Amino acid sequence: MQLPYIEPYKIKMVESIKKSTVEERKQWIKEAKYNLFKLSSDKVIIDLLTDSGTGAMSDMQWAEMMQGDESYAGSRSFEKLQSIVKELTGFPYFIPTHQGRAAENVLFSSLVKEGDLVPGNSHFDTTKGHIEFRKATAVDCTIDEAFDTSSLHPFKGNVDIQKLQEVIASNPLEKIPFVILTLTCNTAGGQPVSMQNIREVSALCKQYNIPLYFDSARFAENAYFIKVREEEFADKSIKEIVKEMFSYGDGMTMSAKKDGIVNMGGFISLRDAQVYQQCTTFNIMYEGFITYGGMSGRDMGALARGLDEATEFDYLESRIQQVHYLGNRLVEFGVPVQQPFGGHAIYVDADRFVPNIAKAEYRAQALAIELYITAGIRGVEIGTIMADRDPVTRDNRYPKLELVRLAIPRRTYTLSHMEYVAVALKNIYDTRHEAKFGYEIKWEAPIMRHFTVELEKIGIN
Repeated sequence: MQLPYIEPYKIKMVESIKKSTVEERKQWIKEAKYNLFKLSSDKVIIDLLTDSGTGAMSDMQWAEMMQGDESYAGSRSFEKLQSIVKELTGFPYFIPTHQGRAAENVLFSSLVKEGDLVPGNSHFDTTKGHIEFRKATAVDCTIDEAFDTSSLHPFKGNVDIQKLQEVIASNPLEKIPFVILTLTCNTAGGQPVSMQNIREVSALCKQYNIPLYFDSARFAENAYFIKVREEEFADKSIKEIVKEMFSYGDGMTMSAKKDGIVNMGGFISLRDAQVYQQCTTFNIMYEGFITYGGMSGRDMGALARGLDEATEFDYLESRIQQVHYLGNRLVEFGVPVQQPFGGHAIYVDADRFVPNIAKAEYRAQALAIELYITAGIRGVEIGTIMADRDPVTRDNRYPKLELVRLAIPRRTYTLSHMEYVAVALKNIYDTRHEAKFGYEIKWEAPIMRHFTVELEKIGIN
């Protein structure tokens, strides 16, 4: 008999989970205005809101925390982080920031202006927010298969080259500061981009002399999928694949809270010296000096080690197998999810789960709230609330997918936790026809409303 796969680590420390009752959770979510972001963590049993900054660091990362050099300028920790980033990515210029959206803010402040168009593949919320804040437009060029959750296309994060070609050909080139490629594509269900597609996008950008940048929060997971799904790369190491991926671009932003396996951190890496000089000015204004950028020395040291660990196959296989365990259990139970499964999360298809709740009543949010009430599990809506309003008409933008994302923190939960999540969703799915009403918005921010929105349940006095 073949030995089963085991996690390539041992547990050295545990954190207690506080349990609660259905009645308590009903009251807590009501007090939170039905916004899962507003719940305190001690009111959550299993927290799958995000995999960003919520993972467990290794013993070697904790050792780096003790060795942090907190010098304001030119610390050893900065040099260690700069060295590993250059080695992994091949980009010669490096700027640390305190997290991914800060990296976007610095880079976009340098490159994006009013009236611009930024094509890409299902831009994530902060990416789109930073573009629209500057009165520019994010143009989604993702392949159509990404929006069919039953399609088994292996690289649903791919850019449709024809769509991208049409955007470029039909607009003045000076209005397109760059193309952005998200690895993996979070908004479309954690879906990867193939190396072949990266090459094709890069070739098209070079044809028109348009820079190509990567949103690289989950670049290591993307490299894993290239290794296991593209035959050409079966015998390549993750680090070799990563180096080739980035060789086709001009720079990257990074939320290190994902594939850096740290609680806080980010950076920008660049190929162009002039763009680097522009970014350093904004980094000093918004983040801090260019050798710490809002990060402490100990965090830079832990990130340097985390990037090395995250680009090893054994770690990635364990991490992604846990995500896929949850996905497979849900499929066995008949629960509709985005397939094939992505690298960091399982995405429940609310359109197929609760079509009886009107889209205008935020069906994905309603499902996420029900999952919390039923089992104390906190996920997040990736749907109409997150899609925000059209910046011109102020009407709701209804995306092609209404999803509930269950993001799995790295090295944090066990398979029994995944089983708990699966059974909870099965129980809700078995009674899904009882759901009649969703929610209405009582207050919202003018942009990126999902973080602070306040809702009210429809049909309850």
